[in-house]
Amino acid sequence: MNVLVVSSSPNKEGLTAACAQAATEAIRAAGQQAEELRLNEYDLRLCRACGNGWGTCREEHRCAQDDAFPELHRRFIAAEGYVLVTPVYWGDPSESMKAFTDRLRRCEGGRADKPGAIAGKPVLVVAAAGGSGNGTVHCLDTLERWIQHVGARKTDFIGVTRFTRSFKLQQIAEAAAAMAHGL
Repeated sequence: MNVLVVSSSPNKEGLTAACAQAATEAIRAAGQQAEELRLNEYDLRLCRACGNGWGTCREEHRCAQDDAFPELHRRFIAAEGYVLVTPVYWGDPSESMKAFTDRLRRCEGGRADKPGAIAGKPVLVVAAAGGSGNGTVHCLDTLERWIQHVGARKTDFIGVTRFTRSFKLQQIAEAAAAMAHGL
């Protein structure tokens, strides 16, 4: 079983990286495969709302842009579960996470007649606020709406601040392991 741990911070040593590492290690310790994707290492553009506003995404479940997204999308579809780990920037997911999830939502957004390939798959969401901790709940809410749009299955939502880091890393590991055992 393959779980993608998608992180979206340029800081490879900060709170977001520690959260992604905790999830990755726990999934592997649970006997599953875990692959971490660091979105900031890819050429990932914003959605252009091609054509009539939908382009190829709605009907064909694929993006017409030529960047890293088509390959990331294929890897996402092939996975059996996901952990999304984002820093909190002004109460929202990071720009790279937002760009990625916006494009995934357009390609995988559920329709009764043609559900996306990630519908029903489990998702654990972690929002890491390194500053004041403000905005964490709003960030989690934004990603909860994304999960609803793509029809994925919510497993847990964990907000982490620099003040709660020590015990929240353990909570992330336990939630990731529980999700991995459920695959």
